[in-house]
Amino acid sequence: MRLHARLLPPLLLAGIALLPSGGAHATTIAIEGARVFDGREDLGQVTMLLRDGVIQAIGAAGTIEIPADAVRHSYAGCHLVPGLVSDHSHVGNTSGTEHGDRFYTQEVVLRDLRQFQAYGITTVTALGMNGPDFYAIRARVSDAPRLGAQLLGAGPGIGAPQGAPPAAIMGLEQDPMPRPATAEAARAAVRSQAEAGVDLIKLWVDDLGGRFPPMTPEVYRAAIDEAHRHELKVAAHIHDLEPARDLVTHGLDIIAHGVRDRPVDAAFIAAMKRHGTWYVPTVNIDEANYLYAEHPGWLQDPFVANALPPAMRARIADPGWRREQLGKADAPRRAVATNLANLKALHEAGVRIGFGTDSGAMPQRVIGVAEHRELELMIQAGFTPRQALRTATADAAALLGLDDRGVLAAGRRADFVVLSADPLADIRNTRSIEAVWQAGQQVAGPVAGYQVHAE
Repeated sequence: MRLHARLLPPLLLAGIALLPSGGAHATTIAIEGARVFDGREDLGQVTMLLRDGVIQAIGAAGTIEIPADAVRHSYAGCHLVPGLVSDHSHVGNTSGTEHGDRFYTQEVVLRDLRQFQAYGITTVTALGMNGPDFYAIRARVSDAPRLGAQLLGAGPGIGAPQGAPPAAIMGLEQDPMPRPATAEAARAAVRSQAEAGVDLIKLWVDDLGGRFPPMTPEVYRAAIDEAHRHELKVAAHIHDLEPARDLVTHGLDIIAHGVRDRPVDAAFIAAMKRHGTWYVPTVNIDEANYLYAEHPGWLQDPFVANALPPAMRARIADPGWRREQLGKADAPRRAVATNLANLKALHEAGVRIGFGTDSGAMPQRVIGVAEHRELELMIQAGFTPRQALRTATADAAALLGLDDRGVLAAGRRADFVVLSADPLADIRNTRSIEAVWQAGQQVAGPVAGYQVHAE
């Protein structure tokens, strides 16, 4: 499956506009002195030439001829990695400590995209719960890197009748998503979203711990089949192994959350590999339930504190709130442990792993911070820093079928993050952001100077 054909023209047009033109007014930018991880391997110290938003050339220092009129940027002593790619996030869903579809406006979505960008995530997949403005915002940011990260998404997504995502809990006052009860209704919902121009289809399948009716196999199998007829990939929200197993058997492309009810077995792993299914573990989704209550000292860390709106900082500083969160942390802790163990098993078996966190869906799933924390959790699951970075760049782009980003190579988008410390030595060094470049423009400076817009 590929990205939807109707979506590709604006994206392709943006890409064509960025291709080297060779015109008299084109400016060549030389990036010098930094050590580069290109999304796959450590290249050592290299020089990159950028022109019209893409990488024109990249090679070892001294092997690249720099034009006399090039604008030169020295990042000696720094480390460059591709801009991170999120396969599972949300935008326009939160304000302060509240969440719901009433916040889905251009202003709030652009606020979120700027925060993703400031934290080094230059491509964001908003995997459902998008409002009607999604399509206009996606088009607006596609060729305007200073507005924020590039945006892809699943439109509103497709839910279950009286089921997930639960409208009351998620604050869906308008509840824009279809909730088909039959196979034909599922096909109609997919066709409607394909015509609207979604990048992929999102299904909410599981019963959320037995609290809500699940999406029936008849419905999700029809939705998967119809989506593939329209050359759209399908991602599914799951929690338990058995629904995940049936989804994979019937052609699901992306498991959008980790299996957390029990260990994955050999048959499931074999099916994942046989079908080429992607697995996005989102370990931080459960950890976020207790993480900030457990670490109130993080409020003194600008990397975390600057991403939090004032109301969230006040909440974390409240001892009563922290006690309440920690008092109900047993279940999410078990989910995290199971998720990490399953991620380790799947990764070691060679299953394709994508990158996402569910950031932005709820206030505690903090945009930007969640992505860097997910990298650290991947190390706990046995990834090396190189493997974790590849997952969040080259592999995350491959999941989306994007061959113009995720890797720093000639002809690819000039989306990269400048770090002051080596992420291959310690994955926590991805937090040492000095600058973010997107489409050949510096769009953000040191993350220590970022400040979220007050709600």
